[in-house]
Amino acid sequence: MLSNSMEFRPRDYTAEKQAHALPRSRADDHPLSAPSSLAHPQVEVVDDGETDYLDPLRRSDNNAAVSRVVSEGVEDISALGLSSEASSVGNSSKEWAFFKRSLMQRFPVSKTVLTSSMSDVMVKGRKTYDKSSTNMHLEELEDPEKFAEEGGKVITGQEYVSRLHDLKAEINHSWHADDRVTSLKLSIKVAKLLMDTSILQCYPTLFALATDIMDMLGDMVWERIKLKADLAEDRTKLCSLPENFVARDICSDAKETCNNWFSKIGAIRELLPHIYLELALLPCWRFLHDRPLDCLQRLVMMIRGLADPLASAYCRLYMAHCLRKLHSNDIGCLLTCVNDFKILLMRVISAKETVHGNLTENKRLLISLMEPTIDYIMKCIFKNVSERQVNDVLVELGLGSNQVELRGRFPCASIILHHLVKQLPLQVVSSSAMEILQLIESSNDASYDQCLNYRLLGFRLCERKSETGTVNAVMDKVIQVITQYEGLDEYLKVVDAYVDIFLQNHMDDQLKSILEGISIRAGTQGIAEDELTTLQSILVKLLSYYKVLEDIIAMTPFLKILDLMYGSSQSIVNMQILDMGIRNGCIRDPTIIQFLFEISQALHDDENFVNVKDDSNQPARLISSFVSLVDYGAEFESHLTFLIECRAAFGSIHWLKETLVHSSNCLAIKALKDGNRHFSFIKSCIAFSEVTIPSISAQTKQLNLYLETAEVALLGGLVSHSDGLIDSAINSLQVLEVMDGPRTPIDADGILSSIQKLFSLLVMVPGNPEFGVTSYPKNLVSLVNSQPWMTPRMRVKIFCAVVSLLAALSQRDLPYHADKGTRLGNDMLFFGHSSYLRELALMCKFVLQNLVTTIQQEPSKAARGSMALEACNCIASSFIPSQEISSICSDLMETGKSCMDSSHPYLLSTIKLMDHLLHSSVAV
Repeated sequence: MLSNSMEFRPRDYTAEKQAHALPRSRADDHPLSAPSSLAHPQVEVVDDGETDYLDPLRRSDNNAAVSRVVSEGVEDISALGLSSEASSVGNSSKEWAFFKRSLMQRFPVSKTVLTSSMSDVMVKGRKTYDKSSTNMHLEELEDPEKFAEEGGKVITGQEYVSRLHDLKAEINHSWHADDRVTSLKLSIKVAKLLMDTSILQCYPTLFALATDIMDMLGDMVWERIKLKADLAEDRTKLCSLPENFVARDICSDAKETCNNWFSKIGAIRELLPHIYLELALLPCWRFLHDRPLDCLQRLVMMIRGLADPLASAYCRLYMAHCLRKLHSNDIGCLLTCVNDFKILLMRVISAKETVHGNLTENKRLLISLMEPTIDYIMKCIFKNVSERQVNDVLVELGLGSNQVELRGRFPCASIILHHLVKQLPLQVVSSSAMEILQLIESSNDASYDQCLNYRLLGFRLCERKSETGTVNAVMDKVIQVITQYEGLDEYLKVVDAYVDIFLQNHMDDQLKSILEGISIRAGTQGIAEDELTTLQSILVKLLSYYKVLEDIIAMTPFLKILDLMYGSSQSIVNMQILDMGIRNGCIRDPTIIQFLFEISQALHDDENFVNVKDDSNQPARLISSFVSLVDYGAEFESHLTFLIECRAAFGSIHWLKETLVHSSNCLAIKALKDGNRHFSFIKSCIAFSEVTIPSISAQTKQLNLYLETAEVALLGGLVSHSDGLIDSAINSLQVLEVMDGPRTPIDADGILSSIQKLFSLLVMVPGNPEFGVTSYPKNLVSLVNSQPWMTPRMRVKIFCAVVSLLAALSQRDLPYHADKGTRLGNDMLFFGHSSYLRELALMCKFVLQNLVTTIQQEPSKAARGSMALEACNCIASSFIPSQEISSICSDLMETGKSCMDSSHPYLLSTIKLMDHLLHSSVAV
């Protein structure tokens, strides 16, 4: 028997459970069910109208508060001097800046630039304001031929851009030094650079930087004239000009200055610099005329005199930008520019020779360089156009036979038609889809791929649901178009745009026919790299539409296409299929399981998949989820065979190994519930887990999986397997430091929780008479004392767990048993044996010594006090008060009192517990 100085407290777990259970009563409603409006009436909200803030969750019955906020916001804007016109200027400036940045990114400057004699200024390294005068610059401006060199000069792209920035700085410096003549002449030189289109690729960057200089000059001239207009004839300060001033509000001195600037610009011999500089000063015409747009119409006509198509296109682009500064809704000039573009493009397309080398390549490059100019002008045309005005615009562009419809009898340049369809209001596109199709069909030239126009129309139609009759007519026409494409690339581009319409309108037969067309073309021609992305888009749309995987498997062309794909595109589609397969929970159909298994194999074998780390490996997560959701029902053997195949096929996925062990253990539990006839199968599941766990690299996961599998083995009556798994769990703890490195607080808590779970499991594990019933606790205490990464806090909690375990093992009835008591426990095997109780007592004394010593080793005073109280609670709950126990608890209480405040709740509750246990023991 246990010595009189230390006796375990007897426990009646059933009575304690009943005593501490909360009273239960049947509820009328389920706590997670939706609340009934009758059972739970809404609280009436009283609004006293004095809310100092706008509650985003409060429903307002009127817009008074919102109106007040909006009106205050408008007043604030007015107070800052920001009118609607000024706001419009700011928005257009931001749009223009963004457009120029995107233009430079789309067409970056090459590493080296060959400059012609016309751009000799680009190779000058000096800055004007570093010299005493600007004679050298002026001499070059007057007689550029004397500086010309044969073959030009080569500079780097960085120097090219840098030099343009330097020129801008020189012009700005000269202006603020009151040397405005030099600023103008340098600006003319910059504008002359735009005449040189010999280096096509660099022209967009040149345009962006040069027009930045033009805008700067225009702003400086505007401010100078406006300043003069603010002064009276006697030079006294008048009130500032209103934003909507007219020409008669301007004094004669300001008008004279303005006329002087336009006279200087009119004296420029070259047409292109003349146009650019007058466009830069276009807003200044407001100082002289009330209709500055009349001057713009003249400039539009002048632009027609530019022979170079690229230079004239970008000149029209700058004109569209400058037009926005006038805040006019008149788009007549822009429509003229678009009609001029038609003629210009036809000339480019029909040209039989070129000065730039290869005809086809340079045509393609030239048109691609011109495309942003058409895009920007089209945006400006349709920016603030009403639906009624849209019809007028189409008539002006020659695309409408009357005010209400498009016509497709006359061709239009494909690239212009593309950006027209891109900017048309959605209502017009939807209602005139057939007419647009006719336009696309009749506009088939080299300026733009016709299939891209069909593609754009499809995407625009997807933005809005059209009438059934219109949809059927359009789709019939589209099918006629795509069947004529022999190449896979054009076929895919058009189908990708319309596949959503096919799906939304349930055109299953047409969709099957289209997929068959893809399959035939892909099978005979193969799939190129650039075609994979479009094909991927089509298949992903199909997968997003269908809800069940059976519908996908039923589409034979889909599977054929998937087999022909390769690389990352195939992997993305496979991931979508896997995601679709696991979306609806358990997977029971053997056909679906086999299909997803093959998909997972293809995904796993992808090279990109292998190179991705597990921490961010979405494919690995999908495969693991698939394996965990497979359910063969009562066919346990088939399920285990599936798990074995997965381990062989996906051995490199660490997550999957953990999933496989969980699935195997769940399978064993299902077999246990099905009866005792599956004993051999349960052993196979345990063996599968035992073999799989060591291949998992993370030791903490190994520990948890060993414990889980040991519990399953114990429930199945496989005590020897359970003992071996517990030994493996303890061994994984021994190598934990070497394998996992330094412990972090989160890791320490996880490890501590696992060890405590192990002690809970040991309550059910029958003791081994050969090694002693306390062999596992002894090994664990020895392990805890030998590990340097174990903190005093962890040791104290583990020692308290050992004490609780020993106290539970000393009871006549254990608190719980494996399989509800059908498996023999220590209470049935050893209770009443003196050697059994003596072994528990000796082990307990040893643990208590370690416990007290560990608490004293804690350097932190607050932590030491908390650990002392925790140990005191554990000891007092586990033993009947005796002199020895009371002495230990008294010392621990003194430690707690010395380290904690006397009013600390933990200290007070511990004192209360000690008094209660002492009185209950005396009463007994």
